Amino acid sequence: MYTSEKGKPEAAALRRALFRWAFNAEQRDSPPDDVARVLRWVADNTAPVSALSDPALARRVLDLATTRSDGKRSAANVARRKRMILANAMDYAVTEQKLLGTNPIRDLKWSVPKTSTEVDRRSVINPRQARALLSAVGAQQPSGPRLVAFFAVMYYSALRPEEAISLTRSDVALPDLVWDEDGQEWQEPGEWCELHFREPAPDAGGEWTDDGSRREARKQLKHRAEGHERRVTGPPELTVILRAHLRDHVAEGPGARLFTGVRGGDLPTITYRRAWRQARRKVFTDQQYESPLARRPYDLRHACVSTWLSGGVPPTQVAKWAGHTVDVLLRIYASCLDGQDEIAKRRIVEALA
Repeated sequence: MYTSEKGKPEAAALRRALFRWAFNAEQRDSPPDDVARVLRWVADNTAPVSALSDPALARRVLDLATTRSDGKRSAANVARRKRMILANAMDYAVTEQKLLGTNPIRDLKWSVPKTSTEVDRRSVINPRQARALLSAVGAQQPSGPRLVAFFAVMYYSALRPEEAISLTRSDVALPDLVWDEDGQEWQEPGEWCELHFREPAPDAGGEWTDDGSRREARKQLKHRAEGHERRVTGPPELTVILRAHLRDHVAEGPGARLFTGVRGGDLPTITYRRAWRQARRKVFTDQQYESPLARRPYDLRHACVSTWLSGGVPPTQVAKWAGHTVDVLLRIYASCLDGQDEIAKRRIVEALA
């Protein structure tokens, strides 16, 4: 909605000035001189909100809002969310500021961009690769040993990073050790563990939280009502990893966070991303490293869900553990269901026997 291109600052400078300063209630009153100059240009060269009564301009703004900075269309969920934010802002302009007679965004005919939401099978690692990556993480100092369990709960129990971050000691239920009379020592029982959680902690950045901490403590899980709790099971391999982690890296007390930085406090996003990048470099070939294979820590969650589905776990159970609806699960992981017909046929034969 700029009225002139004359003297326009570079796109990166505009984004920085608007995002870090103009849109931030804590920062907007004290921008540095270079940012203040950019914001003055924006104020002098921006059309008034009333200009959005022109449907063509409103369409242009909506198209730009649902386009990435590289010019590509946003993913369907992102585009839907951005349209909702823009429409809500226009509701405010209509009902409270009286700057518009009607909401120009809601008046537009619009459909969600047709982009694929399926998991890219190329990003899904197998169990052997997962174990190699976890081992490579553990070998890194000083943060690696305390990050093994962090990545493990994503791979073995399909947690999102922000859900793993929020786990406390009391959220982990481990089976009791068993006494081995022959060896005269306590041993792992080879049984499953359970995790439960209700308050994720996404990395919002210290500029955007009320208390200045990087992570925002939310009162509900993603797409769930406040107070909803999700319980997820973990195989014996995860039981062993978590027991060692609780012993070596977690403070006493039920509210102690499972995953923290080396010096305590929140686990920085940059720390675990760097560890993951280094682990991929060590384990993968150059071709694999440049590919989508487990490129992001979040891909561990995809690998877990894919493994469950490929192993024949019913989609209803997988959806419950992963925190999805069945509809969303089948849409996102459709490619992971290839070959399920043979498993189904085998089960029918067994049922008819």
